[in-house]
Amino acid sequence: MRILLIGKKGMLGQELLSVFKDHDEIIAVGHEDLDITNKTAVKDLLDDVKPDLVINAAAFTYVDDCEIKRDFVMEVNGNANGYLAQICKELNAYLLYLSTDYVFDGTKKEGYNEEDVPSPLNVYGESKLLGEKLIQQNTDKFYIFRTSWLFGMQGRNFVKTILELSKEKKEITVVDDQFGKPTYTKDLALGIYNFVHKEEGILPESGIYHLSNEQAVSWYEFAKEVFKIKGINIEVKPISTDDFARPAKRPVFSILNNNKLPKLRSYKEALREYLELL
Repeated sequence: MRILLIGKKGMLGQELLSVFKDHDEIIAVGHEDLDITNKTAVKDLLDDVKPDLVINAAAFTYVDDCEIKRDFVMEVNGNANGYLAQICKELNAYLLYLSTDYVFDGTKKEGYNEEDVPSPLNVYGESKLLGEKLIQQNTDKFYIFRTSWLFGMQGRNFVKTILELSKEKKEITVVDDQFGKPTYTKDLALGIYNFVHKEEGILPESGIYHLSNEQAVSWYEFAKEVFKIKGINIEVKPISTDDFARPAKRPVFSILNNNKLPKLRSYKEALREYLELL
């Protein structure tokens, strides 16, 4: 299969490149190679590559910064996917888009199913939902993969942040009233690979899919598990979201229920493997 991967240097992009490169003909580009908001550049690249599948793992993901960069974020995470979908349709290529748990408002304690109606609370969620909508409006050959709370070897993430803090402090505070599913980028990338290659030579049915490691926790419980596995003696104090004011509003329950795909392993098992590699 001929695959174009957009966003090769991101935390997930690097894992996707790693799992696909030995089986597929994959052309990978980063932001220095392609301005995804430049429609002409995108069309020229796709016309040249002629992919069977485009994976768009490029996005602006700094949730709080999105609040002050709304126009830019709507272009990168939203509008760019509309014309990317148009070009894919012209070339008869499938488009796989990475979306987020933050398209939901977090009021559903039992978690969100693939068919639930999104209602984002912040600009980041709005921009990703716009991307989802424009893709569905412009092509019938698409895969929207929503995922959550990523941690991986590349880039910054919650796990790395609290481990750095533990070197400087004897006590840290972590929010205990936001719940989601932490997801290891290695597991997510492999899950996407297995989905794409479910049947040799035949791409799966279009649709929206949820894929995260299993077991929902709060950020506080996640932090406690990190320190437990690492054997780090530090006091972790729970605080409320209201006590930790940030520019972007976060959903309380951003739990994604996976009802369509083989489930990934527990986040605890994935976290243990990840921490051994750090």
